[in-house]
Amino acid sequence: MLKIGYRTIKTAIGAAISISLAQHLGLKNFASAGIITLLCIQVTKKKSLQTAWARFVACVVAIVFSFAFFKGIAYHPLTVGLLLLFFIPTTVWMKVTEGIATSSVVILHFYAAKRFTMEMVVHELLLITIGIGVALIVNMYMPSVENKLKEQQRIVEDLFRIIFKEIVKYLRTNESDWDGKELMLAADVLREAKMMALRNVENHFWRNEEGYYHYFRMRERQLEIIERVLPLVTSLTYTVEQRIEVADFIDQLSDAIHPGNTADRFLCQLHQMKKQAETMPLPKTREEFEERAALLHLVKELEQYLIIKSQFHPAK
Repeated sequence: MLKIGYRTIKTAIGAAISISLAQHLGLKNFASAGIITLLCIQVTKKKSLQTAWARFVACVVAIVFSFAFFKGIAYHPLTVGLLLLFFIPTTVWMKVTEGIATSSVVILHFYAAKRFTMEMVVHELLLITIGIGVALIVNMYMPSVENKLKEQQRIVEDLFRIIFKEIVKYLRTNESDWDGKELMLAADVLREAKMMALRNVENHFWRNEEGYYHYFRMRERQLEIIERVLPLVTSLTYTVEQRIEVADFIDQLSDAIHPGNTADRFLCQLHQMKKQAETMPLPKTREEFEERAALLHLVKELEQYLIIKSQFHPAK
């Protein structure tokens, strides 16, 4: 089924309004206003504003270059090529390369007219202003992604919970038929969620909306630790007392996965576990030594996992 996005709808409406305004004002090449609007509508408000500014500056520079080259040399195809040879590096130097396509249209308007007058300059500036202005106004509407971000947040937490439960199951039974698909799913969701959260930040000029982005970045760092932990967990084969204790701790941790910050409580609990382990008798066999060493490594990784969460402060 054909799906039409909100950006497509805004582009269509904006282009139609721009062309209508330019035509109503009696401007020649009125269709160019629609093209400018089409080029200026971007995925975020911030990007749209940056693109609009770059196109306006580039068009003003193009008018100056048109005067210098066409009036100074001639209205000839070779002059157009020579003009672009100097104009394009100038836009790169000024960091307004987004405006090259629009500016080229302006240059060709002067070339096609075979004349350069103040009337034509005003004409081109009006086309640019209408095209850019309508694009900025239309692009002020951005649908809220708050519910989508909350849903992705919930999905990530559910996936983390499943992964931890599978770790607990293996630690308690030494058996598992888990295929690990939740790891890949979590990575995919986090990647998509970060991009959406970043777009959300760029759609707000005055309000701080970085909370979701920092949240997903925090979960991404935690996922890296989980990926390091899994081979360590599966290497455990010898059952010692501390193994069940660590499993119980991870089980509690899995039940407390949510946006709020409970990491400090678990860090205290982990610290107590480490103190108790220091008072236990030394291992009697090599297998027990290796198992306890691996569990200690696991506990240290869990500590890093919790420290990352403790450093995250949810948005108010």
